[in-house]
Amino acid sequence: MLDALLDALIDSCKLLPFLLITYLIMEYIEEKTSARSGSLVEKAGRWAPIAGGLLGIVPQCGFSAAAANLYAGHVITPGTLIAIFLSTSDEMLPVLISEQAAPEFIIQTLLLKAGIGILAGLAVDFVYFTCLKKKHRPIDIHHICENEHCHCHDHGSEEGEGHHHHGILKPALRHTLNVFIFIFLFSAVINILFYFIGEDSLRQLIYNRPFISQFLAGIVGLIPNCASSVVITQLYLEGVLSYGAMMSGLLVGAGVGILVLFKINDNRKENLILVGVLYSIGVVCGCVMELLM
Repeated sequence: MLDALLDALIDSCKLLPFLLITYLIMEYIEEKTSARSGSLVEKAGRWAPIAGGLLGIVPQCGFSAAAANLYAGHVITPGTLIAIFLSTSDEMLPVLISEQAAPEFIIQTLLLKAGIGILAGLAVDFVYFTCLKKKHRPIDIHHICENEHCHCHDHGSEEGEGHHHHGILKPALRHTLNVFIFIFLFSAVINILFYFIGEDSLRQLIYNRPFISQFLAGIVGLIPNCASSVVITQLYLEGVLSYGAMMSGLLVGAGVGILVLFKINDNRKENLILVGVLYSIGVVCGCVMELLM
């Protein structure tokens, strides 16, 4: 037990420099591009899912929350929201970089998420506007004003202030500490399970049940917290999840975007349908990858 905890602590500490550097870069990018990204999505018109899918892979911590805000204010379409939710990587990118994953693997995963997001977003909008003959709703200024307030609360008012008054260091340190704690706790649990159950037995528990891992990873991805993407990515790196299962969870995982959607958008039935579509696309794509790889 002590060795398992010590190994988890040592492995997690090794990641700290990589995590901090990655988050400093991510916070800088977000500070410089977040407002511009939202504006580009708003102005993209019928091709907004393409813009959303491409911009979703840019390491911006709050982009999925901003997308939920814009959707609640009737600024972007359902397809654009789905495209952003599917493509956003949340904490996957810093974890992969900190674990020194191959650059080509990271790029392949990001592009795959963006491609799936774009295609799914265009398909959702086609069904919504062409097949179901829905019309664009007028922009709700009241919701947009509320959304900005809610977005600030979801990321913490202190963090919001950090971006504007304390530069990028404070939020980067906070993100680094949060993810470090998640990785340490998760690694400790995995090490203990490996010790008591056995590494091969734990892997076989999932690999011997085709497609079950995709459904389970998708459920974990629905958790509106950075912990979900950290856990899913770490499970893949530990060899417990297959690539298809990891992608199921990461495609479904939209960070705090789902939480903001339910908090801001008054139409609960619509929210549930969007989450159902998101989950179905993520799991189906993960199952297809499992068959192809």
